[in-house]
Amino acid sequence: MPVALLEMAGITKSFGPVLANDNVSLTLYPGDILGLLGENGAGKTTLMNVLFGVYTADAGEIRINGERVRIRNSADALRHGIGMVHQHFHLVPCHTVLENLMVGRKGRGGRLNKKTVLESLERIKERFGLFVEPAALVGDLTIGEQQRLEIIKALIRGARVLILDEPTSTLTPQETEGLFEALRAMSDEGMGVIFISHKLQEVRAITNKVVIMRRGRVTATLDEVENVSRHKLAELMCGHEITPPVREPVTPGEVLLAFKNVGTGGTARSRLKGITFELRAGEILGIAGVSGNGQKELSDIISGMAMPEAGNLEIKGRVVDRISPRYVQRLGVGRIPEDRMEIGLITALPLKDNMVLPRIHEPRFSRKGILKPRAILDFTVQQMKVFDIRAPGPEVRTGTLSGGNLQKALLARELAWDPLVLLADQPTRGLDVAAARFVHQNFLELRRKGRAVILISEDLEELFTLSDRIAVMYEGRINGMMPISEATVQKVGLLMAGMEAAA
Repeated sequence: MPVALLEMAGITKSFGPVLANDNVSLTLYPGDILGLLGENGAGKTTLMNVLFGVYTADAGEIRINGERVRIRNSADALRHGIGMVHQHFHLVPCHTVLENLMVGRKGRGGRLNKKTVLESLERIKERFGLFVEPAALVGDLTIGEQQRLEIIKALIRGARVLILDEPTSTLTPQETEGLFEALRAMSDEGMGVIFISHKLQEVRAITNKVVIMRRGRVTATLDEVENVSRHKLAELMCGHEITPPVREPVTPGEVLLAFKNVGTGGTARSRLKGITFELRAGEILGIAGVSGNGQKELSDIISGMAMPEAGNLEIKGRVVDRISPRYVQRLGVGRIPEDRMEIGLITALPLKDNMVLPRIHEPRFSRKGILKPRAILDFTVQQMKVFDIRAPGPEVRTGTLSGGNLQKALLARELAWDPLVLLADQPTRGLDVAAARFVHQNFLELRRKGRAVILISEDLEELFTLSDRIAVMYEGRINGMMPISEATVQKVGLLMAGMEAAA
């Protein structure tokens, strides 16, 4: 048996009364791609943050190549060959790819050495097939390209153990396969990968072993993942059987939202060009497409963040004639934005403040600018109970919640006001199977009640499960729209690539 690349033994970490990791151990050998599974809040990310030096464990030890090490910060982790790509990227959008790769690197005589970085970038391209144009501005990159850059950054810094937190949640099927090819090449070179994901089919496809956590503890370790079904993995993760939601027949009603020949500014690829469609009561319209093909612009128009430069948006027959999120909110539009950390919630504030922020001006929560703390607290406690938001209490800092609980908080906040139309942009990205099912059930309940949902998602399985119709966006246009009964993965995939789908 070779010496382990990494051993974590008896790791325990608490945050006040919350025991996030309880005597957790795992071992990673050269060539391993280890799947780390568990529900949101199970302690996976906390464990990896201990390994990467973001947190210090209360107890336990870490060994690298058989030697005990002390990791006090991320610089220590990088020195020991540990790299981590977080779910939310740590990049500087206004700088180039090359500049981002050089952040934190010491130069000779106080000068940075671009040549060395460029040579390293070329070697990584040859070894693993990973490359991003060095002169490109990071803010112009797609989400998939930004993730590739984060992986390259870790490799350039000498990572032998690579931690990937929900690495495929923003990728197209083609990008996912490219990532898997790179991971297999890393495995062949004796590197170790820890792969945190809720996409169980992908876990079965890429990992050779799995560690499952529940409520801070390791509950199962599996060495032959290919022999374990996705259904069984979900059951082991959640501790109970998971049944998919059922989309019952509903007859669409009146038009609640309409785009009429809408056009916008923006890049040639993303600006909207003559978008026209209607959304009816009792309908879920799925929007498919590779990231950066106009979905953000579409979302900004619906949510009142931007005005069309041509055409009109109508909500229940009324033309939206001003840029105002509060205005479209009053017209009945709720929103779950793509970036819950930057746009949806203010992570530095307590949960109770975030839960009422868009409605803080309403008489229920304030009077003449003076807040009603008891009403805010009571509302938050009620929503935490109804939506099973797992947190120490309503006063907790929002940024300490897991991804799944952050998404539940957004859902609880928006659904409390019974919106006519809910705009949901990547609503289950990074969520475990149980949390995703909970979100889906709420969407289907809105549909049953005669409301409507616009579901923007890069997860085709999600779109096929929930949508009544699917519209495919390509370079700012709707390249095709079809009822779900006529949709296939192949047809949608062709439209996403800008081609015409075969009849």
